[in-house]
Amino acid sequence: MKFSHVAGTVLISAATAIASIYVYSKYFQPKGMGLYQNGSDSVPANYVNYMPGSAGSNSLTPPTDFTAAARIGTPGVVHIKTKINPRQLGNNLQKRRSLLEEFFGEQFEDNRRQYYTPPQMASGSGVLISDDGYIVTNNHVVDDADEISVTLSNNKTFTAKVVGTDPSTDLAVIKIATSGLPYLLYGNSDEVQVGHWVLAVGYPLNLETTVTAGIVSAKSRSIGINRRNSRNAIESFIQTDAPVNQGNSGGALINTAGELIGINSAIASPTGAYAGYSYAIPVNLVKKVVNDIMKFGNVQRAYLGIEYNDPNALSDDRLKELGMSRDMAGIKVLGVPEGGAAAAAGIKEGDVVTKINGVSTTSIPELMEQLSRYKPGDKVTVTYLRNNKEQTANAILKNLEGNTDIVKLTVLDQLGADLVPLNKEASNRLGVEGGLMVANIGSGLIKKQTNMKREFVILKAGTAAIRSSDDLKRALEGKKATRLEGFYLGDRYANVYYYDLDLSGGASF
Repeated sequence: MKFSHVAGTVLISAATAIASIYVYSKYFQPKGMGLYQNGSDSVPANYVNYMPGSAGSNSLTPPTDFTAAARIGTPGVVHIKTKINPRQLGNNLQKRRSLLEEFFGEQFEDNRRQYYTPPQMASGSGVLISDDGYIVTNNHVVDDADEISVTLSNNKTFTAKVVGTDPSTDLAVIKIATSGLPYLLYGNSDEVQVGHWVLAVGYPLNLETTVTAGIVSAKSRSIGINRRNSRNAIESFIQTDAPVNQGNSGGALINTAGELIGINSAIASPTGAYAGYSYAIPVNLVKKVVNDIMKFGNVQRAYLGIEYNDPNALSDDRLKELGMSRDMAGIKVLGVPEGGAAAAAGIKEGDVVTKINGVSTTSIPELMEQLSRYKPGDKVTVTYLRNNKEQTANAILKNLEGNTDIVKLTVLDQLGADLVPLNKEASNRLGVEGGLMVANIGSGLIKKQTNMKREFVILKAGTAAIRSSDDLKRALEGKKATRLEGFYLGDRYANVYYYDLDLSGGASF
């Protein structure tokens, strides 16, 4: 065969191959997701790391089988059942007496009919965090319980005791006396991203162990539910669409590796049943609370010492007045109390806090979550904007008393109430020389032993006049029992009420 024939054959073959490749690529080859949209042949920025063959591609495929994670998670989640015994309601007495009491006095008062609440039963879930029986759950699962039982996944049942609680985060640690238990490993909630698959493990509706799946739909959510038990509520929930119902509270939110990334705590629902969203406390916050409870008996809470406000809670006019906006990428400092960590670090009114130790804090829940991971005495780097220029400062966080000491439990902590002294203006308006208002009632002796409500103003404890928290602390220390005397704000008849407290047994915190 002549060379010209060979060359012609090669050229024809090459031309045919090139034409075939062109036709295939133009009309038949599957196009990458997002390519050629709107006349563009470039990949959108949000897809770059996930396109096969693109720079930074991790070539991961989404999980389609959760059996391994479910197998890891179910033995580490327990069923918690609680019982609240009947309680007497007749221990609040108005000072204004009836004619029978005028005639028969204390004797009639002692013999009158008493009223009791019926016993209450409830159930929830908990997560084993050690092989010797330590369990983390929600505070509201064990709140005020007189009896707590824990059933493991193998159906063995134990009696549990409360090690400590934290109403501000709605967390509690309980303990059963056994060993050699399976438990869940802590994951890292900072690595959790919107869109990640997650599993909820618990005992909903009194059923046996149940596993549901969903994705993370949002982070750093605040829904206000913890304010029912604490004025200093801390919320920065992981929001998911994994189905969660009553009884799931205190159970585990795990990732596809079976690691604990959150404690399921609440649902958003108009009916009380699951309606699409559930909320979990991030595990990095859980670790801090649990470690404090086990080491100190209570949570060591650190404060930066700034005054701020939620932009979403303010009107447009008020936002304009404060120089704020709803989309502000940071927390505007509205005040810097003297003696606080921020004041010592040089932070001033008008600054905008954007990061704590390099972690973005563009919203109040994010700021609260970051600060809640530290204790008084810890040093943090605060990044803030001043006149639109970024600056940093080192701050040594403090406790509410304005120092870095370890905060120990006191008799006031046993009461389980937020107490606020009446200011001079309120005292003059009410015609009293001062008092201590109960702003909120959480877990403690007041809730367990009385039917006291919010806005009760304590005037006396026994015979001691009460004007401040220190007055009440001195009046209660060393006492086995006492009677609180006071009135309610807004009571048109100005009735005086008494509440008897038994201090001999203390409270579990």
